[in-house]
Amino acid sequence: MRELILITISGIDRPAVTSTVTSILARHKTNILDIGQAVIHENLTLGLLVEFPGGEDPAPIIKEVLFRMHEFGMQVKYQPITEASYQDWVNQQGKGRHIVTLLTRQVTAEQIAALTSIVAEHGLNIDAISRLSGRVPLDSVDSKSKACVEFSARGTPKDITELRAAFMELSTRLEIDIAVQEDNMYRRTRRLVCFDMDSTLIEAEVIDELAKAAGVGDKVAAITEAAMRGELDFKASFARRMALLQGLDASVLDEIAERLTLTEGAENLMRTLRKLGYKTAILSGGFSYFGRYVQSKLGIDYVFANELEIVDGKITGQVVGQVIDGQRKAELLRELAAKEGISLEQVIAVGDGANDLPMLSIAGLGIAFRAKPLVKASAKQSISTLGLDAILYLMGLRDRDIQAGN
Repeated sequence: MRELILITISGIDRPAVTSTVTSILARHKTNILDIGQAVIHENLTLGLLVEFPGGEDPAPIIKEVLFRMHEFGMQVKYQPITEASYQDWVNQQGKGRHIVTLLTRQVTAEQIAALTSIVAEHGLNIDAISRLSGRVPLDSVDSKSKACVEFSARGTPKDITELRAAFMELSTRLEIDIAVQEDNMYRRTRRLVCFDMDSTLIEAEVIDELAKAAGVGDKVAAITEAAMRGELDFKASFARRMALLQGLDASVLDEIAERLTLTEGAENLMRTLRKLGYKTAILSGGFSYFGRYVQSKLGIDYVFANELEIVDGKITGQVVGQVIDGQRKAELLRELAAKEGISLEQVIAVGDGANDLPMLSIAGLGIAFRAKPLVKASAKQSISTLGLDAILYLMGLRDRDIQAGN
């Protein structure tokens, strides 16, 4: 009669531990039903679920494993597994699986305890935990540090809306970000990333900068804020703001462009996306003049933004062609996906304002980045703690993968 035994080996990581154990098992024609290994701070844990063929006593084989691992300074535990228990484990295949991602500047026990409690309360069981961020020296944690831990959880949440709400409350309370995604094939096959520009790719609202140059900064900034919060219709607020810019000398465009600051992580994100073969686009309710400037800085493939009308070197307060509002952004995202021959599930959309919600809602991965409260509450995912390159963590990439590619 065949026997199933779970062998767990732990101790200081050394070369050839895995090969030594499996070589012993190989000589006796055993089958490996499951295997997993992790190394934390040079400490190895290796687990093997082994099927021993009928007719052979596993005791001498286990004894040989114990002896050889003792030579390595490793501890060995073994546990018989019933066939019924194994079959229950097999039957769990095909059940829902979710990826929960913790984003923070520094990981604390409080964050992990609170997050995992919520996961358990909503009927999910954590199978694996991985650190995606790189190793950080003890004296190097600062306002620009990045830390990310990914949890693979099995099961179907009792109520996904309630789960997201619980994570949102925790994110606000502990000043962290938590993303929860269904673990499916689309998560690993995104091909297009569409960005809002102002306050997303750059740390400014360009229309506010133009208004300052025109001497109407406070008036325009107030309208911009109300529009981004969703309190004003975008087209109406845009027309009101544009009217205040009438007569501004177009020479200020160059000056403002030169002062623009790219958002934290933007350059690293774009460099990595290019190496991975992603297409990128700016879909902005701002202005194409600045969109092209950002495009040249970051190597973005497509730019769609409002074209300022300039007559006799002066801004007229009008735009040429159709105003790009929230609905137009969603239309453009659909058009780009069709052009690239991909599904909407393979698109990532990133933005901060209420006029970004239509495109965030139809993208496979919609991310509210440093967003207004209404937008953050409405989007499925949000990033407020880290820079733009934290998006790479939501795609499942590790720092070591990114650094190796760069």
